[in-house]
Amino acid sequence: MRRALRIPDIDLRSGGAAHQAFRISVIISALRCVITYVLIPVLVPILSLAGWVAAPVGIVLCAIAAVNGVISVRRFWRADHPHRWTYTAFIGVVFTILTISVITELSRWGVLP
Repeated sequence: MRRALRIPDIDLRSGGAAHQAFRISVIISALRCVITYVLIPVLVPILSLAGWVAAPVGIVLCAIAAVNGVISVRRFWRADHPHRWTYTAFIGVVFTILTISVITELSRWGVLP
């Protein structure tokens, strides 16, 4: 897995950074969910901005969450964290949800049928 993540060696001192990256990743994912599933459905009809605002915002938020997820997984593996496999599986589920969300947003935007 370290080879797939392009991590050359273990750095046991980066454990704190791994936990911080995880916290940031969870916060960004929470913000993405609040914006995507609460603010956009409520504000878009009120502001009459429909799909041309909602889809791009959702896609950008998914991209930010995905990048942060990769960064945090790399830090968990670099730190040789004892729960690195559990976190990797968790991020796999998150990536699946993000992929479904991006496909949904692209469909809403009219890029996909």
